[in-house]
Amino acid sequence: MSHSARLSDYRAALTTPAMRGPVAASLLARLPIAMIGLSLLLYVQRERGSFAIAGLVSAAALVGVAVGSIVQGRLMDRFGPTRPLIVSVSLFAVVVAVAVTAIEAGAALPALVPLAFAVGVTEPMVGSASRALWAHVVPAGPTRLAGYAYEAISMEVFFILGPGLAGLLVAAPWAGTGVVVGAASMVAGALWFALNPTVRGVRPEPVRRSLLGALASPGMRTVALAALGFGVTIGFIEVAVPAAATKAGHPGVGGLLLSLWSVSSVLFGVLYSMRPFPRAMHLRLPVLLGGFGLLSLLLAVPTGLIGLGAALFVVGTLITPQSTTHSTAIEQVAPDGTATEAFGWVVTAVTVGLAIGQSASGQLVETHGTGAAFVAAAVSGVAIAGLVWLFRGTVAAGVPRPRRDEVELAASR
Repeated sequence: MSHSARLSDYRAALTTPAMRGPVAASLLARLPIAMIGLSLLLYVQRERGSFAIAGLVSAAALVGVAVGSIVQGRLMDRFGPTRPLIVSVSLFAVVVAVAVTAIEAGAALPALVPLAFAVGVTEPMVGSASRALWAHVVPAGPTRLAGYAYEAISMEVFFILGPGLAGLLVAAPWAGTGVVVGAASMVAGALWFALNPTVRGVRPEPVRRSLLGALASPGMRTVALAALGFGVTIGFIEVAVPAAATKAGHPGVGGLLLSLWSVSSVLFGVLYSMRPFPRAMHLRLPVLLGGFGLLSLLLAVPTGLIGLGAALFVVGTLITPQSTTHSTAIEQVAPDGTATEAFGWVVTAVTVGLAIGQSASGQLVETHGTGAAFVAAAVSGVAIAGLVWLFRGTVAAGVPRPRRDEVELAASR
C-alpha cells in the first residue's frame, strides 16, 4: 500500500464538492486547538507570576482534552458526529466563561485545576470527526490518502501556530484575550461543521466494537506511544521557549519564536509526504521521533534569541512528518468502525504528552533554567523512540484490510 501523496491528489481531495464546507469549517474550529491550553498557561502566569502554577493549570486542560477526545470519538463512531459535537460545544462555551471568571476573581489553584480540566474535556473534537469524514465521502485510493495527509498537515500547522498566537495575544491589554478569542473560534467553527449537510448525513457503521475500542489493536497502541513521545518533546519546548524570551526581557517574542518552526514544519512536511522515508511504516515511527529528539538538543546551544529562533527553524522540519505518519498509520492498524476514536487516541496521546512535558518543563525552568528543559525534551524523545522501536513489529503486523465502504464500492462496480 502506498503511503505517499502527490500535489494533484491534494487538489483532488480539497476540491471534492461534499468536502468543501467541512474543510472550511474545520479550519476555523481547529485553529485554536493548541492555543487554549497555552493561552491558559500564559494568562495564569501573568495573573499569578509563576510558571509552575500556570503549568499545572495548562496541564489540567490538556489532560481534559485527552479524556474528551476519546469519549467524543467513541460517541461519534456510534451516533455520528453532529449530536456529540453540538453537546460538547454548548458545554464548552459555558465552562470557558466560568473559568475566565474564576481567574479574574483570583480563585485558588485547587479551583482552577478542575475548571481547566473541564475546559479541555468539553473542547469539540472536530479534528477527529473531520479526519474520519474522508472515508465516508472519498473512495479508497490516493485522493483519500491525500485527504488524510492534509488533515495531519493542517492539524500540525495549528499545533504550531496556536502557541504563537497565544504568545502574541497575551501581550494584549487583557491577558485573557487569547483564551476568549480561541474559544470563540472553536465554538463558531464546530457548530458550522456539525450542521453541514455532509456531516449530518454520516451514518455510523454497524460493527461489533471491543470494550477497548481502537486500542484493541497492538499496532494502534504503538502508534499512540509514538504520538505520546512527540507530545512530550514539544511540551518541554513550548514552555521553555517563552521562558527564555521572558528571561531575555522580551516576553512577547516567545510566541513569535514558536511560530518560526511552523514555517519549516509545513514546507518540509509537504515535501516529505511525497517521498516519505523510511518507506516502511513500522520503521518510520521510531526513526522520525528519535531524529526529532536528537535535533531538539540544538535548542540548548544558543545563548541569544536569534540563535534560538534559528535552532527552532531546524528542529521544526521533523514535526509535520511525524503528525502525517501518525494519521496515515491509523489506516493500517485501527480496527474497523473505530476511525474517529483511533484518531482521538492519537490526539489524546499527543495531548497527554504535551501535559507531561509542559508541567515538567515549568518545574525545570524555575529550578534549573531553560537549558535543562531543552535537554529533557531531547532525552524524552529519544527514550520513547527506543520503546517504539521495540514494539515496531506490531505495526508491521497490521496489514491493511478492506474497509466496509471499500467492499461495498467494489461490489457496486
